[in-house]
Amino acid sequence: MADIENGKLTTIAEKLLIGQFHRHVFLCIGETCCSSEVGLAAWDALKGELKDRNLSLATGPAACYRTKVGCLRICAGGPIMVVYPEGTWYAGMTADRIPRFVQEHLVNGKPIEEWIIARNPLPNDAPTNRS
Repeated sequence: MADIENGKLTTIAEKLLIGQFHRHVFLCIGETCCSSEVGLAAWDALKGELKDRNLSLATGPAACYRTKVGCLRICAGGPIMVVYPEGTWYAGMTADRIPRFVQEHLVNGKPIEEWIIARNPLPNDAPTNRS
């Protein structure tokens, strides 16, 4: 059973191009962070921008995976967003800010300094297995 399930999950991951992305964007739309309307509008804008620019379910240096989350533990000034592996944390990522974010940070590789609240880059030489 486990082998069948693992094979199915591997197939799903391959269809989603997991392993091909260079960035992962997490968008917090939790209701302690922002209203559900504001959060969902930002999420829809992010999905649309990534799709329109062929960055989602794509390969190449700007390929980006996106995940909607319920809490990134900031719980104020949202929607909150974090981009990995750079570890760039943004506040106030409303739908109207998403197009500029996608163009400047994801396409041009230049974070928008005035929106950044923290940085926590992941190390490039992190071990793949932990004991």
